[in-house]
Amino acid sequence: MRDHGGNLDSAAALFGGAAADWLDLSTGINRVPYPMPPLPPRALTALPDAAAEARLLASARIAYRTEAPMLPLAGAQAAIQLVPRLAPAGRARILGPTYNEHAASLRASGWQVEEVGDLEALAGADLAVLVHPNNPDGRRHAPHSLRALLPRVGRLLVDESFADPLPELSLAPEAGVPGLLVLRSFGKFYGLAGLRLGFVMGSALDVASLARMAGPWAVSGPALAAGEVALSDRDWARATTGRLAAEGPRLDALAARMGWRLAGGAHLFRLYETEDARTAQEHLARARIWSRIFPWSDRLIRLGLPGGEAEWARLDAALRPANP
Repeated sequence: MRDHGGNLDSAAALFGGAAADWLDLSTGINRVPYPMPPLPPRALTALPDAAAEARLLASARIAYRTEAPMLPLAGAQAAIQLVPRLAPAGRARILGPTYNEHAASLRASGWQVEEVGDLEALAGADLAVLVHPNNPDGRRHAPHSLRALLPRVGRLLVDESFADPLPELSLAPEAGVPGLLVLRSFGKFYGLAGLRLGFVMGSALDVASLARMAGPWAVSGPALAAGEVALSDRDWARATTGRLAAEGPRLDALAARMGWRLAGGAHLFRLYETEDARTAQEHLARARIWSRIFPWSDRLIRLGLPGGEAEWARLDAALRPANP
């Protein structure tokens, strides 16, 4: 199923209220977004040009510590939809459970898709896919263990959409190696998901093929300008990483009052095991707080981190047992 967080229209339909009444913790999007300065009017009035893309890529190469060929796209999702077209459909293996768009996009392109439960089982695939750190459980692997897969698969796609706070895990610095593709999302860590900006890194041949498929103007002018500014601000990135690292345990303490057990997570979200995930979601929904549950588990619930003390206070009030 292609279910996603951020579906406040569904929340409002089920539990009432308008979207503006809800605190949306159902995604892994930073709720303290980058403080974007005004963008130049040209970013809105002119077609995106090569110079603006070059400036964005220069900032991205510094942020991601790479000189690999790189293509900006309208979110990591755009890359997920293009990568299956790089080669004739074959056997894909995905380390799961994970973000469901990888499997959906591959199947839509005719690939035979198998979900596997451990890294070693990816070997032998024409295309091996993993999200790193994983969504929703935050699973991580030593980079050398991922590199060791390269000669054993046709291509290795590593989705690093939640890796901004964990540069030591990233394979972006070596993404120019043939057979390796690395995805990065801009909108999650920078809290600007509506801009639709992401990147795919890989060999020169693969990136050129993806660029031809994407066509001209694959990224909007505002996204090019905003990405250039935000990715250049390394002080903000460091401060945000520190804040998120401190706030994860704060959320764990609130969840523990409900008897929820930490089951994993990353800097931008936490995953908890509950007695009944739907009941847990409904408990929060009565306070107009939306969370994420999964069709493949009746016990797991994921929460993003609140943004600012008012949101923390609201969640604190909601995360109290009905019968203490």
